Amino acid sequence: MNAVKLQKPKAVAPSLPEQVRGLLSPLNLHWAGVGLLGLANVYLLAQMIFLWHASGNYSADAMAQQRAAKQRAEIAAEPLRGLDAKLTRATAEADRFYADRLPNSDSEVTGELGTLTKKAGVRLAGANYIHATVLQGSAGELVELNIDARLSGDYRPLVLLLNSLERDKMFFVIKGVTLTGQQSGTVNLRLRLTTYLRGGVPQDETLPVPGSEAANAATASIGGSR
Repeated sequence: MNAVKLQKPKAVAPSLPEQVRGLLSPLNLHWAGVGLLGLANVYLLAQMIFLWHASGNYSADAMAQQRAAKQRAEIAAEPLRGLDAKLTRATAEADRFYADRLPNSDSEVTGELGTLTKKAGVRLAGANYIHATVLQGSAGELVELNIDARLSGDYRPLVLLLNSLERDKMFFVIKGVTLTGQQSGTVNLRLRLTTYLRGGVPQDETLPVPGSEAANAATASIGGSR
């Protein structure tokens, strides 16, 4: 008898559906889920690190801006510190200046001007006076008194007189000095001065507005009366 050879059956490759079912086994799905969770955690961690750095930089910038704003506020508030005391001190100094250096009447001004010219050896030929009220209606009402004086004398005594006026206890402001002539060594000057009277113009001495015809006539009258 002839021997019969037995052949092993050939392995059949799994079909595509079977491969898909194999990949979707519970174990594979479990590991796939674990991988996805790991990737999500890495992404979230990266986002947290980025936001932490960004918030740190923002906080530093915000703090720097707040410090700069605080410094600006302190600098702006510095002049206002102790303002009440400064106002009180300034008011006291102003009152002392008014009392010590500002005259009460025209007669005080003419008397002081006469004393200074006599002491310097200068001749006062005449002077005109014009009032102009300033700070009208206030508690410390002042009257501006403009003086147009005509002087004559030697050059050196006239210079000494100007220095004396600037240093005098009575407050004088020299507005202008004009040379009007010179004869045999004698110099003729026109001197324009300003001072301020305390307490306002007396009711019987209220003058028209300077520059008008009435003011010019009043000026001549006052100059002659002094």
